[in-house]
Amino acid sequence: MTARSLLLGATASFAMATGAQAERGSDGEVRILYWQAPSTLNPFLSGGRKDTEAGGIILEPLARFDEEGILTPWLVDEIPTVENGGVSEDLTQITWKLSPGITWSDGTPLTSADVKFTYEYCTHPEGGCAQQSKFNGITSVETPDAQTVVVTFDSPTPNPHVAFVGMESPILQAAQFADCLGAAASSCTEANFAPIGTGPFVVEEFRPNDVIVYAANENYRKPDRPYFAKVTLKGGGDPASAARAVMETGEFDYAWNQQLAPDIIESLEAGGKGVFISDFGPTMERLMLNHTNPDPSLGPDERAIIKPHPFLQNPAVYKAMSMAIDRQLLVEVGYGPAGKVTCNWVPAPEWYNSDTFDCAEQDLEGANALLDEAGIIDTDGDGIREKDGVPLKVLFQTSTNAVRQDSQELIKQMWSDIGIETELRNINASVFFGGDAGSPDTFQRFYADVQMYANTFGGTDPQGYFGNGLCDKAPTPEKQWQGENIARYCNPAFDALHEELTRTVGNEARGEIGRQLNDMAIEEGMMIPLVHRGTVAARANTLEGVVMNAWDSELWNIDAWRRAD
Repeated sequence: MTARSLLLGATASFAMATGAQAERGSDGEVRILYWQAPSTLNPFLSGGRKDTEAGGIILEPLARFDEEGILTPWLVDEIPTVENGGVSEDLTQITWKLSPGITWSDGTPLTSADVKFTYEYCTHPEGGCAQQSKFNGITSVETPDAQTVVVTFDSPTPNPHVAFVGMESPILQAAQFADCLGAAASSCTEANFAPIGTGPFVVEEFRPNDVIVYAANENYRKPDRPYFAKVTLKGGGDPASAARAVMETGEFDYAWNQQLAPDIIESLEAGGKGVFISDFGPTMERLMLNHTNPDPSLGPDERAIIKPHPFLQNPAVYKAMSMAIDRQLLVEVGYGPAGKVTCNWVPAPEWYNSDTFDCAEQDLEGANALLDEAGIIDTDGDGIREKDGVPLKVLFQTSTNAVRQDSQELIKQMWSDIGIETELRNINASVFFGGDAGSPDTFQRFYADVQMYANTFGGTDPQGYFGNGLCDKAPTPEKQWQGENIARYCNPAFDALHEELTRTVGNEARGEIGRQLNDMAIEEGMMIPLVHRGTVAARANTLEGVVMNAWDSELWNIDAWRRAD
């Protein structure tokens, strides 16, 4: 199995999609497997891709990114720019014009009032919106008429295409969510589980952490689409069983997020019932380091809230932990051609990819020397180093997944070689990546010292993604444990540099600041990057029209999916 053969699968599915067109609902049912089961269909209440992608079949943004990472009109006819008058000359205002005639699935018109409401919903201080950084710098959203949305920023904003753009920032129907503002957001079960949208499908049934059944939206703006009448999105299981359900038994047509060992991919594809398709975007598997104290003896108002961590903010500790990891081995064992070693938070696009760090080779000798020089040594002969009398013992958690459990075991041994004891924990992915404010097991709650997962961003500009490191974006009980700053990292200098990024024009200059932000986060122990991951899925040979998209949702063009002739 080579990277080229994986990528060819995506190209082939696009080619087949250009054949004869079907009519709305004429192709029956398409069955999709997400081994991380969605727990909500409201993308504003979850930081997990499983939820934003499942919700994205229903809820849509004003614009999104195509398979090349190009910003594409979705609920508008054109992307506002300075050249076409949609963005003001001083870069402090952007005006969106909604496409005429778009209706919600209940038949009522989409209007600018819905867009303004979405802004008010996500920026409410008590709402716990997981995507709040998308609205940074906005001072007002005005609606001079039913089709026009005017967004004003507090300063010149070279990249104004963040709010209402991409799968994480869709438009909510104001009428449905009117009573769901602020603290009421998470308790609006009916709206969160069955949102009214403008997308190609509507919810027929949703059983959280299990299954979603969608039906074709009869009011969808494209009269011949979607080609499928029904979508069944089943959740749960693991990547291997999901892949087998497509590639061996044929029970399903598509399996998402195929984080599988290379030998398994090769053996399954040899069966001839389907192909694995892949594309590289900015997705990166990382270790997040907790900047708060997750000690279970602390009360609910202190655990994973008070700072600092007993030892993880010591540079000698987190740098040694990184140096001890053999990333080449992690790629070889868990990813094959769908993975590359990376030392960076943002490995793509290239102009944001820093060359400051070199982590390609494991350095156990250097890691041990670094800890010795810092006086972090084994004082009692038990093989575990101590800092100020505190043993270097970490709880390392991630989602349940064979590749991740293999990586955990390897990293545990590597850290043992430098005197760090590691307890491993894995949590059902549907829970770990869920948005339940009452669960102690979500990645947002972070009741551990270290946790591993992948994250990414839409499009080719990571301004909003870098916002995940801002001090005020840390999850807290007051925000229903939502927030993008999972590590609870906080440096006013980072915040100030990010503010500079929001005012900087041009890819070269923005890339320079982005690389500085990247370096600051890594140098100061926000995270330890591991693997630049390709987006991989399994597609049955009987399914056409799938265009893999590493810059947006994998389901971004589901209205064009159809049954092969």
